[in-house]
Order: sequence, then structure tokens, then C-alpha cells
Amino acid sequence: MKRPVIGLTSRSTNGPTRLTGVSRAYLAALEAAGAAPLILPLGLGEDSWRALFDRLDGVLIPGGGDIGLQRLGLEGPVPSLKEASEERDLIEFVLVRWAAEAQRPLLGICRGAQVINVALGGTLYLDLPSQFPGALAHDAPKGTLRGKPAHAIAVEAGSLLAHALGTREAAVNSFHHQAAREVAPGLQVAARAPDGVVEGLELAGHPFALGVQWHPEEMQAEPAMRRLFASFVQACAQHAAR
Repeated sequence: MKRPVIGLTSRSTNGPTRLTGVSRAYLAALEAAGAAPLILPLGLGEDSWRALFDRLDGVLIPGGGDIGLQRLGLEGPVPSLKEASEERDLIEFVLVRWAAEAQRPLLGICRGAQVINVALGGTLYLDLPSQFPGALAHDAPKGTLRGKPAHAIAVEAGSLLAHALGTREAAVNSFHHQAAREVAPGLQVAARAPDGVVEGLELAGHPFALGVQWHPEEMQAEPAMRRLFASFVQACAQHAAR
């Protein structure tokens, strides 16, 4: 089978050289599942991003950092906001909308799940500890092993996520302080944590558009997490074969 090409959005450092890249864990998980990952740079014009998108068989929106307040229709300051980048919001919101319209396979991880929700019309809890009474500790302390499970999730029966994971229950890691609040039109909740926080979203009627709030790329020792990437890559391969 020809490896499908999957584009990942990137992050930039704040130093003078503005280096751009992604965590190698995403690249390793995609390649192991049979894909050829392609890092998408920030700072290009929309015509360039469209040219790249048209060559992609799927899109992955990674984690890391928060969505800017202007995308949420809010004004600051919000002390809990972390690593907001309008440059990154710009490309990711565009790609999510294009992937939804073009029926292109789409996977959002952590921040990526939040981007999918907000780009399609949903809202966020900006800070779970202060805005969601009874919330679990979803933002693991600094230094926590990335692959360490933090809590369980319950997955909706018959959902794309249940099919992709091969199970309706899983233990997942957790490195986020925000989450979906109002779910965007067309999106469906696919999983929740024991406290009720949304852990999975999927777009109804789309062949594969899924957002998960944990980091499966860091849990590749778990069969269910490998199946999740394999399902995404298979959807991308089916698109490539059209």
C-alpha cells in the first residue's frame, strides 16, 4: 500500500531564529501506522497552504498551547492562558474547515480537539479547575511521564472513536487545562472522563474527523492507541486511493 501523506501543523519557538517543528512522538506514531508525515510550516499565505492541503491525504492538528482569545470572541487578560499563537490559530482553523468541507480525514489531539470544536462553532472551558466544579486534575504536574495514564474515559457505543480504539473503555494520559464546553453544530461527544469533561468529539457524516483530549502518540505501548493511529491512517489511505 502506498503511504498516505498526512500533514501536521507546527509550532515556532520564540527565539530570534523562530524554529518550527513538532514533537517526534507524532511523527513516530504516524510512520509506524503506515503514513508519511509532512510538517506544515507557519507563516505562509493561504494560497500556499491550499496548495499543500490539496496534496494531503489527511490532516493532524497536534497539542500544545491554547487558542487565542480573539478566536473565542473574548478579551483578556486571562492569566491561565498558555502559549497562544495567532499565527498557529490561523493555519489550524483554516485546515479544519477545509478538511470538514472536503471530507478529508482529520485527527485533532489535545489542543487539536479544541481547535476542531472552536473552528466549527463551539466554545471552551478556559480553565477547568476554576470553571468546571468537581473536575479531575486534568493537567498533570510538570515532570509526569508522558505515557502515564491519569484517568479513565468512557467511549460512546457505536462511535467512530469506539471503532478506532477497539474498546469503549480506556485509561488515558492528561496534559490539558481547557476542554470543550458548548459542542459545535455537527459534532458529537464520543467520550467523557469520569467527571464529565469531554474527551472525544467526532463530526457526524464525515468519513473520519475526530478529536481526542489526551495524547495517544505518547501511549503507543498500548494496543488501543496504536489502533487509533492505524484507523486514522487507513482512512487517509482510502482517500489516497480515490
